[in-house]
Amino acid sequence: MFPFLKSLGPQAPLAWHCGMSVSCREFLSDVRRFAARLPDRGTPINLCVDRYAFTVAWMAALRRGQTSLMPQNPLPATLQQLQEAHPHSYFVCDGNGLDEALASRLARPVVAVTLGGPGDPDPWETPDPEIDPERHAVCLLTSGSTDRPQPHVKSWRILLDSAQVAAQRIAETLGWSGLVGLNLLATVPPQHSYGLESSVLLSLAAGAVLHGDRPFFPADIVEALSRLPRPRALVTTPLHLSHLLRSGLTLPAVDLVLCATAPLSLPLAQQAERLLGGPLVEIYGCTEAGQVATRRTVLGERWAAMGELTFSRSQAEGADDATFHVQGGHLDRVWPLADALQLVDARHFYLRGRANDLINVAGKRNSLSHLNMQLQRIDGVEDGCFWLPDERPDDVVRPVVFVVAPGLTGEQVITCLRERVEAAFVPRRVVHVAALPRESTGKMTAQALRDFALKTLGEGA
Repeated sequence: MFPFLKSLGPQAPLAWHCGMSVSCREFLSDVRRFAARLPDRGTPINLCVDRYAFTVAWMAALRRGQTSLMPQNPLPATLQQLQEAHPHSYFVCDGNGLDEALASRLARPVVAVTLGGPGDPDPWETPDPEIDPERHAVCLLTSGSTDRPQPHVKSWRILLDSAQVAAQRIAETLGWSGLVGLNLLATVPPQHSYGLESSVLLSLAAGAVLHGDRPFFPADIVEALSRLPRPRALVTTPLHLSHLLRSGLTLPAVDLVLCATAPLSLPLAQQAERLLGGPLVEIYGCTEAGQVATRRTVLGERWAAMGELTFSRSQAEGADDATFHVQGGHLDRVWPLADALQLVDARHFYLRGRANDLINVAGKRNSLSHLNMQLQRIDGVEDGCFWLPDERPDDVVRPVVFVVAPGLTGEQVITCLRERVEAAFVPRRVVHVAALPRESTGKMTAQALRDFALKTLGEGA
């Protein structure tokens, strides 16, 4: 099940948990003990906040032949939808990911992760069951254009191959032979595809050492980094990185910064390398295909494909825009991308913005049609839409909501949206209007909305 860990040896460190180093032997023992506590059948929904507990729970489920669901948020609406789609599901948590009232309301079994305990037979003496490399190991969930999260199932082989390809690219950037012993502190949740690949899987497949905590505030990141021995890396997002660099705190030196979820500006990348001391590598990818390209941002805007992957362009007859794809290498199929690329060749490209109606806020992707659907379902909202202002370098642009809702206050609209959409997409501003600029067909063009938004906001409404 863990061929790479076996090559490291039983005493090699795999994780940091509660300030203590956890060896490969201790990890495998935790996995075996927790696997014995899981239901014989069912679909686990992994809500663990602690990264080590998350990893133990995920691997225990895989050992029992169960495919874990990874929701990107624990919103009641999201969990309710998962229940409906998976009637035999159960929740796995570590005491932080699911409150008791919500668990009771959802009426599903909850299994709490337990770590440590009486010793079992040495996992180095009693082998793990073999795992079919094509077994579905995880189902990542994202928000699509419908009102249900869109599932993306990954096989154990694809996950391991992707992590090993990423590890090779990162090691090349550092001039190292590999990532064994590199301590990883991540600010992104492990349920996110980037968080899963760049923290958990770099440990299981490449020998890096994951940190159980997920610090968010700059002071917490600084404290956690300070406690990690070198070599150490920070796995983060542009939003978290920007807040950290602007905090004014004295930053511990790191040997690597990994950054993803949104393009990073050159000035912020340069500042990161100057203040943190290590090279910054950006990762480009998507939930469907995983991590597919990297760039050393301070050296230029061009992206380079990972491993043996290649990129291509297609355009349907009569279509205004082209669709870009990634294929080859460790991928099992050709995947379309939601971004517009400028191809240099099959292995290199420049990123030229988002395609269709997907928007990206603080590293989260969602579609405007989905957000508008949730807004318009609120009782008292006669009409309404989300609008995302123009992007600004190194700043997170928040959506603005326009509503025709005479009986609701802006605060009431925001309260209802918090139950329906992720926090990143909850607007800071709700603007009441008499009507939206819809055409006779009921449609509203992007340009018409933009003109309306700029005029309305400019008038201070």
